[in-house]
Amino acid sequence: MRTHRLYIWTAALIVLSLALAGCSPRTETVRIATDATWPPFEYVDEDSKEIVGFDIDLITAIAADQGIEIEIIPVEWDALLAGVSQCQYDAAISAVTITAERAETMLFSDPYINAGQIVTVAAGNTTITGPDDLAGLTVGAQIGTTGSMEIETYGGELKTYDTVDLAYLDLINGQIDAVVADYPTALSFVGQSDGQLVNVGEVFTDESYGIAVCNQNSELLEQINAGLNAVMSEGLIPELEAEWLQ
Repeated sequence: MRTHRLYIWTAALIVLSLALAGCSPRTETVRIATDATWPPFEYVDEDSKEIVGFDIDLITAIAADQGIEIEIIPVEWDALLAGVSQCQYDAAISAVTITAERAETMLFSDPYINAGQIVTVAAGNTTITGPDDLAGLTVGAQIGTTGSMEIETYGGELKTYDTVDLAYLDLINGQIDAVVADYPTALSFVGQSDGQLVNVGEVFTDESYGIAVCNQNSELLEQINAGLNAVMSEGLIPELEAEWLQ
C-alpha cells in the first residue's frame, strides 16, 4: 500500500481548518469540488475509504500557505464543471484541463502540471501505435474529458464512461480497442495493470491542469495563485510527482 502524505481526506464531507501563523484566514469556508474517480490525482483509497491523491495534497498545501479553511466535496465530473460555472462551488481541483471553452464560464489558476493525451492499448497490440491509428476503432474515454474530444477528432468511435477506470477495465477485457486519457492518469493505470496495458506513441496534445474557480470570485483566484506559486517555489510539484506519478 502506498505511503500517503499527511493530507488525507474522508470520502464524506470534511472541513479542514488550516491556519498559518501570520496569515489572516478567510471567515468563510472555501467549498472545493473534486471527482474522486481519477487516480492518481483524486480517488477513494480502498482500504481507508479516504480521498487521496496528487490534487488533494496540492490544494491542502495551498490552503495551508494561505491560511484558509477548505471543504472538499465529492462531485461527479459533469456536475463539477457545471457547479463551478454556476458558482455552486467556489472552486474545483480534479485534473481539470484549462481550455478556452471552459475559460468562458470559469476562472483558472496558473497551470500546475502538463498533462497531454496519450493512447493506451492492451499489451501485445501492435496495430495501434498512436492516435492516427484510431480511425474506425472503438475507443473509450471518460465523458466530457479532453480525451473524448480527441477520439472523435481522429475518427475513432467514441465510447464514453462515467468514470475512467471503467474504460480501462473494458480495455483489459477486450471490449474496446483503446483508451485515450491524460498522460499522468494513463501512466498510473498502466502501472497498476500487471502488464496487461501499455501506453503507445507520444503525448499528442499540449495541455495543462489548473484549479477552476467561480468566475465571480477573483479574490479567491488571487489567493489560490499566490499559494500555488509559493508551494511550487518550495519544490512541492516534483515531490508530488515522485509520490503519485511514479
